[in-house]
Amino acid sequence: MRHELNCNQVVTLLTFYIENKLDQTLSIAVKEHLNSCEKCREKYLKLKKILENFSAIKSKIVEDESVDIKEYETEQYRRFKANLSAYIDNELSDNENIKIKKIAISNPLARKDLEEVYAFKQLLHSSFNRTKNELKQDYAKRTVEKMIEKPQKDDLNPFYKLVGIFACIMVFMLIGIINLLHF
Repeated sequence: MRHELNCNQVVTLLTFYIENKLDQTLSIAVKEHLNSCEKCREKYLKLKKILENFSAIKSKIVEDESVDIKEYETEQYRRFKANLSAYIDNELSDNENIKIKKIAISNPLARKDLEEVYAFKQLLHSSFNRTKNELKQDYAKRTVEKMIEKPQKDDLNPFYKLVGIFACIMVFMLIGIINLLHF
């Protein structure tokens, strides 16, 4: 059975594809899509480069005999990793921001992590903007316009509708009472 994937599915699977964590059928489907879609191939190459750079930096630190990786994977570095997302999203206090910056300056692992996160954030942002520009309609704008639109007037006032329903009920009740009296 042949799988044809759309761009959103492929982008979601890219990390798994790069790390060879997809089954053979899905991997082939991603590869076929990447061969035919320039935008997804561009995203793939950027993501692959980011992951390779990250791996290269870590391996350099490990291979360098004068540098002990344990030296950089300190408690301070673990706190840095735990607060990295909050730092990127400007959710930390000024003091915490300064601590993160100091760690990033003094610790090569932290600095590289920060660079990679910013690069990934930029990739996501540019991808979002490109997708947004490709849409033919701005759905948020359209939703707001629909909310602001005046509702279409019905032919009858709701009061008259209720009066009509009440009159029908009364007529059926009278017909029922008349039928009961005749039998």
